[in-house]
Amino acid sequence: MSLHAIGATLFASGRAADIVLGVFLVEAIYLFAVRHRPAPDVLLPLAPGVFFVLALRAALTQEKWEWVAIFVAASLPFHLADLRRRRLI
Repeated sequence: MSLHAIGATLFASGRAADIVLGVFLVEAIYLFAVRHRPAPDVLLPLAPGVFFVLALRAALTQEKWEWVAIFVAASLPFHLADLRRRRLI
């Protein structure tokens, strides 16, 4: 199987997004277990990215557009909470 075919399969099936979500999970575990970061320091910065990747997965797998919009909209409160926590807004 060629590299092009593998990439096409990963994106058409949404597995590319699953890989990114797995990387987010590994990062969160590392930050909690190894770096001993508190939950807000880990979850608030990662949550918007997770929701955007879920929106990407929904779009790649041809879910209804409403799901894409829901996931994108769900990222906003977490992003604003993270900015507020960092005292940037």
